[in-house]
Amino acid sequence: MRRNVVFILLAVAIVALGVALLITVGNDARRSFFIAEGLLALCLILLWVFYARLIKPINTIANGIDLLREQDFSSRLSPVGQRDADRIVEMFNGMMSSLKEERLHVREQNHFLDLLIAASPMGIMILDDHDRVMMANGAALRFLEIDTLDMVVGRKISDLEGGLAEAIVGVSQGETTTLRLSDAMVYRCSRLSFMDKGYAHPFIMIEKLTDEVMKAEKLAYEKVIRMMAHEVNNSMGGVGSVLDTAASVTDDPDMAEALEMCRRRCESMSRFITSFADVVKIPQPQREQCDLNIFLSDTLPLLESLCTGRDISLCFESAPGEVNVMIDRVLMEQVMINLVKNAVESIGRGGVITISATSSPAGICVADNGAGIDKVTQQKIFTPFFSSKADGRGLGLLFISEVLNRHDCTFSLRTDKDGLTRFTIRF
Repeated sequence: MRRNVVFILLAVAIVALGVALLITVGNDARRSFFIAEGLLALCLILLWVFYARLIKPINTIANGIDLLREQDFSSRLSPVGQRDADRIVEMFNGMMSSLKEERLHVREQNHFLDLLIAASPMGIMILDDHDRVMMANGAALRFLEIDTLDMVVGRKISDLEGGLAEAIVGVSQGETTTLRLSDAMVYRCSRLSFMDKGYAHPFIMIEKLTDEVMKAEKLAYEKVIRMMAHEVNNSMGGVGSVLDTAASVTDDPDMAEALEMCRRRCESMSRFITSFADVVKIPQPQREQCDLNIFLSDTLPLLESLCTGRDISLCFESAPGEVNVMIDRVLMEQVMINLVKNAVESIGRGGVITISATSSPAGICVADNGAGIDKVTQQKIFTPFFSSKADGRGLGLLFISEVLNRHDCTFSLRTDKDGLTRFTIRF
């Protein structure tokens, strides 16, 4: 722009000089005047050639720089009529075409990645340098039990509620680990990073493994239990028969007492292995519509009998209105017995167990003020045959989880900040 102004001022000055000569010269100097005018005209022609050869290409290049600065890759420069300058213009236009195609390609790739992340069954969260969530896909929100993206963006993972968020906090950068939560859910969590503009951006990937792990565990323990039950029951049957025969022919009271003790031990071993086999033989639920309020109130007398002699109060809180669900009453009754029995054992003596029904969503909550469950135990309680009790077999929660899974329920067991341990079931 400045070059154009200088050129225009120079042309105006030359024209003004010619006009001044025309005014000042006399008739006798006409010949000199025309010579001077011819020289001025020649200067104007040379000035125009100078503009066409130098100033115009420079202005064209300056316009190209402005287009690059504004990232306008759709515009093109026009040729200026000079071979060298037009080569630069042609190269510039080719570069602009390449940049436009590259930008379009990047946009298409980013759009594809956005669709892929949004539809991915794996939870993905991108974090900033301060561990705050910048982006999370739908799967991550479902795993974290968060309704909308606004509830998580800009917040640290440590500020989020829920067992999964608490477990993710303990995953180090570059680490991949398997997390088993207190709601029997199993996740594989990876905290990795990707490069963007020369900087490493951390992100978290969450993969739900619950179904696969449960199927593998079930196949494994069913096979082991069947084999154990077959071998033990066959052996105990033969040993018991021999003991009965020996007891019938001996006259020694001490020997008879020893044989009877062995026989009772065989029966105890048989009942022990049968209790494991019963877990494998859980029937498929025969569901029927039932009001949770009525179901729990009908089961309450049986549950109260478990608290007899322990100074434990059993309270029932019904939900407003009817809460109709499809359940197998027999199996769910056994679930409630096991839950209350566990709560009683956790309390010992002198405590309160509260059973409440909820309508939105439909569910049952069994809360007790017993000893509680620590963080380490919470991650193992639904592992097959795991028990925190010295004489426990790990069958109670295994039975409960199996029945609830067959009812398509979600559930969790954890000790909250108020000190109460809650087993929550959602239909």
